[in-house]
Amino acid sequence: MAAKQLVSTRVGSLAVQVTGQGPSTVLWSSLFVDERSWERVAADLAGDRRLVLITGPGHGESTDPGRPYTIEECAVAAATVLDTLGITDPVDWLGNAWGGHVGALFATRWPARCRSLVMIGTPVQALSTKERVCTIFLLLAYRLFGSAGFIQDGVTKVLLSARTRADDRGAVDLVKSCLANADRTKLRNAVVSVSLHREDLTSLLPAIAVPTLFITGADHSGWTPQQARAASQLVPDGSSAVVAYAAYLVPVEAPEETVRLIRQFWAAQVGRPKTA
Repeated sequence: MAAKQLVSTRVGSLAVQVTGQGPSTVLWSSLFVDERSWERVAADLAGDRRLVLITGPGHGESTDPGRPYTIEECAVAAATVLDTLGITDPVDWLGNAWGGHVGALFATRWPARCRSLVMIGTPVQALSTKERVCTIFLLLAYRLFGSAGFIQDGVTKVLLSARTRADDRGAVDLVKSCLANADRTKLRNAVVSVSLHREDLTSLLPAIAVPTLFITGADHSGWTPQQARAASQLVPDGSSAVVAYAAYLVPVEAPEETVRLIRQFWAAQVGRPKTA
């Protein structure tokens, strides 16, 4: 993987890695994990793609603005990263959860800069009352205890399927490592900004003018296959796919299937006119 560089944006200095050669592809990961969540798919995708891995504010080596921020500001930050790197050609966007939200805003604000969009494990609805209560409890516990074992276990249980937790120690260690090494204040700010205060994006879907693939894990309780399929039908050129035995972090849990679905989706776009 190429060395990281920090790019100054309105949501902080974001850690960015560029690797591979070919059409430009932006990757933005889920809340709670950093760019390492793409490691299992990046080597394959970088064979014929220039991957731009952006670590979201408050994660990994990225800083944050020291205040609450919005998903739209994250999309603006992504545009700043591309401008800084001198990338002017339209990009394919791969977003996992949070990264999918940012990609949807990016695609609607700059349709000429986005060739296609893949939203992986990305619920478009706002948090339910139950989810909000659980998130607030998590934030309070995290403020008091940091990345204590029970908090790591709780987050891991949400992000990874039962099968992954039982059979894939590497995936479990990745999530726990990201939590253990996170800056407590910045990670809390990220959770408040892009999860607790996330707006419902359903009304945005008809305005996405690029081919869009919704991928979800069969064990993703917050974004079921039925919900992903319904969302895809609201996008003019939308489709959906389900990955067995996975939850939020599909690129970590099922890397081979993730790559297959992405490449199949990309191949289907070759030679097709862009949706008006």
